[in-house]
Amino acid sequence: MEKKGKTTRRPKRRRAGEASAGVTMEELEKSLTYAEELGIDLGRGGDGEAFEWFLAAVLFGARISESIARRTYHAFEKYDCLTPGRILDAGWDFLVNPIMREGGYVRYDEKTSRKILRICERLIADYGGSLIRLHEESADSRDLEKRLLGFYGVGPVTVNIFLRELRPYWQKADPEPLPVVKELGRRFHLDLDALDRKDRSFVKIEAGLIRLRKTLKA
Repeated sequence: MEKKGKTTRRPKRRRAGEASAGVTMEELEKSLTYAEELGIDLGRGGDGEAFEWFLAAVLFGARISESIARRTYHAFEKYDCLTPGRILDAGWDFLVNPIMREGGYVRYDEKTSRKILRICERLIADYGGSLIRLHEESADSRDLEKRLLGFYGVGPVTVNIFLRELRPYWQKADPEPLPVVKELGRRFHLDLDALDRKDRSFVKIEAGLIRLRKTLKA
């Protein structure tokens, strides 16, 4: 009687940049971006969404936990302080308490409240309160980053957080991935250079890797 040979399965072909072990592109592409996690739809392309995300980036850019930054952003949302004008109308005292206090942003509450107020003042004075106008007036990606760094208290980390999720929507938004993202890419054999940084899937992969870093540290 003839013996049936074992069926040999062909190995699944990897896409460009695919991981060989540990984590796959498909898993990372399912990640929520940080803006999506906050309910901000950057794809709508409005000034409102751009400012909401900039505010969130300022909060995430401080030396506090992501959970506190998220809670504080939602406190701004709760009190309808999501535009430069509304924030200025609220004033420093209201930002410190209740907004910062409810968010748990106690250690840097006064300093960050002052910073956000000065950012709003400058944004209104120089760009009529419009981050889209700031983008349009920027000559290129380097000039865009320089203009953002010109806001009081805004550093490279905040600028990177803000611009990386805007890559698919703003022509001049194209910051380099953070060193930790590149390091994790190498660790998991992800060829990030083979991917289009302006594609929305790259933003999701990037967000997934940043969260993965925090998991590995735990």
